[in-house]
Amino acid sequence: MSVREEGVEEGDVRFRRLRSLLRLIGPVWISVSILTLAVGAAILAPLIAPHDPYYQNLLGRLRPPGFSAGDRYYLLGTDELGRDLFTRILYGARVSLLVAFLSVCVSLTVGSLLGMMAGYFRGWVEIVVMRAADIILSIPAILLAILTVAVLGPSLPNLILVLAFTRWPRYTRVAYAQTLSVADNLYVKAAHYYGAGRRRILLRHILPNVFAALIVLATLEFGLMILFEGGLSFLGLGVQPPTPSLGAILSVGRNYISNAWWIVTFPGICLFLLVLAVNILGDHLRDELDPRSLER
Repeated sequence: MSVREEGVEEGDVRFRRLRSLLRLIGPVWISVSILTLAVGAAILAPLIAPHDPYYQNLLGRLRPPGFSAGDRYYLLGTDELGRDLFTRILYGARVSLLVAFLSVCVSLTVGSLLGMMAGYFRGWVEIVVMRAADIILSIPAILLAILTVAVLGPSLPNLILVLAFTRWPRYTRVAYAQTLSVADNLYVKAAHYYGAGRRRILLRHILPNVFAALIVLATLEFGLMILFEGGLSFLGLGVQPPTPSLGAILSVGRNYISNAWWIVTFPGICLFLLVLAVNILGDHLRDELDPRSLER
């Protein structure tokens, strides 16, 4: 081996080590750390919150971050009713993550099953399911959510159902396209030839092949559900007071932004970091689960 070839090989080894190091400390792991911290703080909110999220102290209203009154310390200040902002952000993030998780689970389950059925059975099932998905997708999602919540009434269960109802067509279209590419494979035809039922073929032979694309979509949709929940709560159509919500905190804080900037700043930063972390993780999963990435 010549000196030049040895230098090129050594350079390749250093490049691979540098790339591994960047992956180790890169934005993906930072986003995973943010999500882990957020989920852990939301789950353990009753244990780590320094105050009661509903406790009001009108004498200590609109106090800046770091305010203390006796033995009570307010890390991020207080809101318009003297409630601890840090505690309410913890509980608000808990509500946002719960709504986003449950709505994604419902829309993922319903949309995936409908899409696989449309791609496998074809015929009138395909026409009904895909035309219904087209109709839902033709209406702006936030407008459809507002109209549905206005009809059903604002509450936590209704909010979850509304968000799931507005997003299931996204999963249906992906599952439908993936199923069309899988349904004609030889192993699916062989399973049908040897007497496997339709439900078994859908769950055991088609679902594992479309699952990767659906998980990537669900990860990206999770961040969007957090934003939708915040937007509906900001408009007063989400979680109702006094239950804390990041969107509701922002809605109230905009009235005091000139003299109490912290009420909108810290919940806004929390929303920004949550959505950014979820989107970065979704992009990473898309790159890793893309079959074309295995060729590189």
